[in-house]
Formats: sequence, C-alpha cells, structure tokens
Amino acid sequence: MKRLQNQRTGIDQGDVVVFSEFDSGGPMWTGQGARERRKSVRFAESFARPPAVHVSLSMWDMDTQGAVRADLSAEKISETGFEIVFRTWSDSRIARVRAAWMAIGDLPFEDDWDVD
Repeated sequence: MKRLQNQRTGIDQGDVVVFSEFDSGGPMWTGQGARERRKSVRFAESFARPPAVHVSLSMWDMDTQGAVRADLSAEKISETGFEIVFRTWSDSRIARVRAAWMAIGDLPFEDDWDVD
C-alpha cells in the first residue's frame, strides 16, 4: 500500500493470474461450459470506504482461429477487496489470463471520529 503525503489517500496495486486452462482442457480453452472466471483480491490494508478500482489485461493467451472476445471488470468492491471478473463468449478460446489492478481511495485516519 502506498500512502500519499496527506495520509488519507492510499494506492494499492497488483498483478494476478485469473486463470490458466490450456494444460487442463478447461472450459475457457475448449469453448464448452461456463465462460466466466472470478478471482478474489484482498487489499494490503483496508480502505475507509470502497476505493476506485481499475483493472486491465497484463497477459492474455488466446487462440486466433476464432474471434478474440473479452470482458474484464472489477465487481463486489469493498473496503477490504474486490473480484476481478473475466468473461468471453461464442467461439473464443482462451488459454490463460493475467490481470493488473490498481485501487485508489480514502484510508482510515487516526483523527477520524467514530460517532456510531
């Protein structure tokens, strides 16, 4: 986790393998079955509120015989983590995917008041 000078804003980032199915003959590679994969990510430290999360493909290994179709998003974002979601459809065959992510948001601060 990186803290900015003001101690209230944090930046966390990472790079994770979402799936690898070419060697096991999984549905993403064969084109049969569920065509969505989810990967849970936990932040190094909790944010005060759900942060803004950006995800991008950092590696993809796809068959070029069919069309290349991919949808990558961040879902279920909370103070402690989120899910990377990769989807494909039709005749696209994907061997493996790695995704980079970055979260930016407010951090808990020692001077914050808890009035609950």
